[in-house]
Amino acid sequence: MAQVYKKTDPLAHTYSIVAYDSITGEMGVAVQSHWFSVGTTVSWAEAGVGAVATQSFVNKSFGIRGLELLKSGLTAQQALDKLLSDDEGREMRQVAIVDAKGTIANFTGKNCIDYAGQIKGANFSVQSNMMLTDKVPAAMAAAFRKSVGKSLAERLLLSLEAAQSVGGDIRGQQSAAILIVPGKSAGKPWDERTVDLRVDDNPAPLKELRRLYKVHTAYQYMNNGDLAVEKGDMDGAMKQYNAAMKLFPANLEMQYWTGITLANGKQIGKAMPILKKVFAKDKNWKELTRRLPKVGLLTVSDAELKQILAL
Repeated sequence: MAQVYKKTDPLAHTYSIVAYDSITGEMGVAVQSHWFSVGTTVSWAEAGVGAVATQSFVNKSFGIRGLELLKSGLTAQQALDKLLSDDEGREMRQVAIVDAKGTIANFTGKNCIDYAGQIKGANFSVQSNMMLTDKVPAAMAAAFRKSVGKSLAERLLLSLEAAQSVGGDIRGQQSAAILIVPGKSAGKPWDERTVDLRVDDNPAPLKELRRLYKVHTAYQYMNNGDLAVEKGDMDGAMKQYNAAMKLFPANLEMQYWTGITLANGKQIGKAMPILKKVFAKDKNWKELTRRLPKVGLLTVSDAELKQILAL
């Protein structure tokens, strides 16, 4: 038969979701599989263009080529039709595409391994193959639909977790990934991934992916705090830093830079207890503090610096 598996085609028996956020314009892909580093094979996305999931017996080129077709002006369906038109292994493929307008296209070949299925809904497509049960697509779709109002990343994570709750991959779990890009490009492709997280090899990849997303969120708060400092908005900065520390109260680095920011904001009285606690747990942070004035990252007076270093 023409539809034969080739050794050049990686395996990615898995469940995934591609989706569009109608409020922010963001587009994303999330995936889990019992296969090493599934995120390097299945998930593709580009700001202002779209997102692609290519899985089952994967034609990996569908990721890059699909995005290029979208950039050329084709719709999601037109791009998918073009990809499949000359692919002799199409009946073993499973593909989903979302474009920058939120238009969805998907395909599941008749030779994908059971249980295989897909559901296309408003702003999303879920697809799975080699599942333990036939309930996975419905569970994923329901989770996405019920989570309206949450961030796109959270909705994608909930969809993956719903898939696992009804059996997931018949082989178990190993890797997972989530990739989200902005709805519009600012011409800076090196800085246009809202979320880009991968778990390449873990016995509980979804649990680890959620932990990483929590870390990602905390550091976003820290980055927002830094931006507020640059604008002289100390109150705004502290709100962001406090939000970060609330997520990870034991993270010394978050505590440290909050203390340094307070010191730079002429709030030495508030900075000292925070820095004292950090120094007590790891003296290397005190050594780092000695080095900051040289590069302008600590702008306190000599007397205040001595106070800090005496903690």
